[in-house]
Amino acid sequence: MSATLQTANDQGFDLAEWELRVDLAALHRLYVHFGMTDLIYTHLSARVPGEPNHYLIKADELLMDEVTASNLMKVDMDGNVVSGDHPPNRAGHLIHTALLNARLDLNVFAHTHSRAGAAVSAMKDGLMPLSQHANLVLPAVSYHAYQDVTSAEDECAALARDFPAGKYVMVMENHGLLAGGRSVAECFYYLYFTEMACKIQVDVLSSGREPILVSDEIVQGLFHDGGAPETPPTGLRAWPAMRRMLDRKWPDYKD
Repeated sequence: MSATLQTANDQGFDLAEWELRVDLAALHRLYVHFGMTDLIYTHLSARVPGEPNHYLIKADELLMDEVTASNLMKVDMDGNVVSGDHPPNRAGHLIHTALLNARLDLNVFAHTHSRAGAAVSAMKDGLMPLSQHANLVLPAVSYHAYQDVTSAEDECAALARDFPAGKYVMVMENHGLLAGGRSVAECFYYLYFTEMACKIQVDVLSSGREPILVSDEIVQGLFHDGGAPETPPTGLRAWPAMRRMLDRKWPDYKD
C-alpha cells in the first residue's frame, strides 16, 4: 500500500478526497510563502470529489500556515459543518458557495486581500496590459462591484453573474482578487500570475513614468499560446515544483 493511500485510510478519507486535501493545504502554505495572507482572513475552497453538495474550507480562526490536509473542514452548501470542529466564516461561505454553485466547470476558488491586489481593485482601469504576467491572464479576468458580503442578500446572484464561463479571475473592486480553477494547480496558476501582475502594475504606476501598454492583439496571442485554459488544466507544470518546495519548507501541510 502506498504512503498516500495509507495516510488517507488512517485519516478516514478516500484517496481522491485526501489528495485534494493535501493540494488545498499546500495552496494555503503558498499564500504564506508568496505574501498573500491577511491575518486569519480570506479563504480557499474546493469541491469534494464525488460529493457535489460538499466543499472544503479552512477553520475560520486558523492562520494559513496552521492549515493541514486533515484539519480542513467539510461543509455543505447551506453552511452546515459535515466534518470539523468550527463553523465556517460567513462571508467566505457566501462567496465560495455562490461560485461553486454557479461554475460547475470549476472546483477550486482562492480569494486574497493582498496589498497589490487590493490596490489594483481600487483602480478605475482595473488590471492593465503592462507585463507578461498580466498578459497571460487578462482575457480571463472579470470584475465585480463592491458589496458588503456579510449582509447583501443579492450577493450570490451578483457573484454568479460577474464570473461567467470562460473567466478564471475576478477583480473584486475595492476588495481584492479571486481565482478559480478545475484543479488546485490551475487555481494557483491564475492567482499567482494575477498577483504578480498587480505588484508590477503598482510599481509601474507609482514610478510616475508614462507606461507602455501592450496591444490587445498581443495580449490575446500570449493568452491563447500560454495562458488559455487547456486540457490538462493550466498550471500542472509548475505545481509539482511548488509541492517539492513545501515538502522541504513545511512538510506538516500533508498531516
